[in-house]
Parts: sequence; C-alpha cells; structure tokens
Amino acid sequence: MAEDQRNRRHPQNLQGVLRLAVEAGSAADGPALPEPMSEERKEWLKGALAEVAKGQNSEVEQMKECMRVLLRDGGCERGREGEEEGEDEEGETEGALEFLSELCENLDNARDLMTLGGLDLCMSQCLNHPQGSVRWRGAQLIASCAQNMPEVQCHLLSKGALPKLLQLTDSDPHPTVRVKALYAVSCLVREQEVGLRAFLSHDGFSVLMRGMQSDNEKLRTKSSFLLLNLLTVHPEHKDTVLSMGMVQQLVSVLRMPRSSFHEHVLGALCCLVEDNPLGLRDCQSPTLGLEEMLNQRAEDLQGREECQEELEFCKRLRSACFCGRQPDDSGMDR
Repeated sequence: MAEDQRNRRHPQNLQGVLRLAVEAGSAADGPALPEPMSEERKEWLKGALAEVAKGQNSEVEQMKECMRVLLRDGGCERGREGEEEGEDEEGETEGALEFLSELCENLDNARDLMTLGGLDLCMSQCLNHPQGSVRWRGAQLIASCAQNMPEVQCHLLSKGALPKLLQLTDSDPHPTVRVKALYAVSCLVREQEVGLRAFLSHDGFSVLMRGMQSDNEKLRTKSSFLLLNLLTVHPEHKDTVLSMGMVQQLVSVLRMPRSSFHEHVLGALCCLVEDNPLGLRDCQSPTLGLEEMLNQRAEDLQGREECQEELEFCKRLRSACFCGRQPDDSGMDR
C-alpha cells in the first residue's frame, strides 16, 4: 500500500508530473481566474520532478525538459491520435508552462530561459495556441520573466511581444487570457522607457480605455490601475491621453454600477486635472455633469471605512474642479 501511494504521489516520468500538476488545481478554461499556486503544491512539484529527473536536478535541465514538452505539443497533429491523447498533450503543455513560471521567479532562471530560446518559443507558439488555457499560461510565463528584469524586457520588446500582448488583452475570447496578457504588458512598460514608447506607438492607452469598459471585472481593475500608474509616473503623457477624450470616457465609466476599480478611475481623473488646464476644462464641462456625480458619490461613500481612498479622490477632484482650489489646498493630500 505504501509503495502504491509513493507511485501515485511521484509519477515515473515528466509527462506524468506535468499532467498531475494541471489536475492538482488548474481549471482555468472557464471564466474563473486561477488561484495562486499553494506552497504545498510548489513543494510537491519540486519533489516529483526531482524524483523523475534521476539525478539531473539542475534547474537548467528542468527548463530544457519543459521546453521539449512545448516543442512536442507544437509539432503534434491535433486530432489524429484521438481526443484523449490530445487532452494529455495539452495537460503536459499547461504543466510545463506552470513549472517554468515557478522556476522563473528566480531572476537567474528567467535569464537562462531567455538564452535557451524558451521565451521565443513561448511567444511564437504558446501565445498563438488554440487552447486558452495554454495562451494564458504563456502570458503568465512572460510576465514572470519580465518583471524587474530589464535585460529580459528588452529582449521581449525587440521580438515584438508587446503588440501581441496588447492584441490578446484587447480581443482574446478567453477572459483569463486578457487579464494575464495585460499583466505581462504591465511588466514590460512600467519603469521601462523602451516599453513605454512601444506602448504609446501601439495605442496602448486605447486598449486600457476599452479594458475599463469591458464586462471583465479583473480586466477593468487592472486597466484602471495601470492607467493611474502611468499617469502618475509619466505626467508628460497627459496631453496625449486628453486628446483621446479620456476624461469623457472615464466619467462614463464612473456612471456604470459602482465597483472597487472606480477608485483608480477617480485617481486617474485627479492626475489629469493637476497642473493641466485642458484636463481641468474637460472635467468642468457642464455636459458631463461631473460635479453632481461627485457630490452624490461623496455622500454615498461617507462613513464607509473600506471606501476612504475612493472618497479622498472624490473630494480631491471636486475641490480641484469646482471649488476654485488646487488639490493641495483642500487638506485632502495623500
């Protein structure tokens, strides 16, 4: 009995490990987003892969083995060998991508995967895979490797990763793909001047605008948060955003049923009016009815401790636009 339990816990080959990694807690083909990998599952993956590797415990070797799984999936003729085999191959691909994302939280591993050609393989194959469960894991792998790694960011940008990720964010039919793709976009453009220039050249602000207007709550939240971050760190791009009619679009978003992401929307409006006469004029336009909306919103949020950030932005914007005072005169500075 003990021997059977060991065999179940530690498959005898990498394919078994990857298949069970997916079965252990990954059901993201539906609209629900996956939970973060638990510490217990991380340890299980490491132990299982170490056992089947027969002494080849080098993380580089593990990455190479995962890449072989990805290559095998890309070379297979889907449907020829039957539906069950196709599902097994997809499960192995998903597991390989998850394991690579885990390994590449280590910055040295992210650099090594880039050198091995793993990121190029991910962009050319995984981001274009017919299965959404593979596409979002590919985007997640790119995000894991790109965050805080200028060398990897520049490589991905030079290979055209950003326009592909923006396209997935904008129009992929799978909701999790859109969210993970935007996460990868964020990792490529925040605090990365080359990435920001590419973002601007591919009309990235319009993608964020459409993301905030989607019916995907997590995409709305991430889109508004990235917009607020970019406007805060790069105020020189306010005029570009204002020329797109962003104030009018943001106010229309605020008219949607209230949601927690409205905090970021109000923050972005505050950024657009500060030291910018054009943004101030847009917000003061009587056709928007913004003053009345802000008065009502402030009244609704009063006394709700969990909404204090949103209330602060609301008062700050109202003071800047309709009380003849700049935000720093309102006593509401953060």
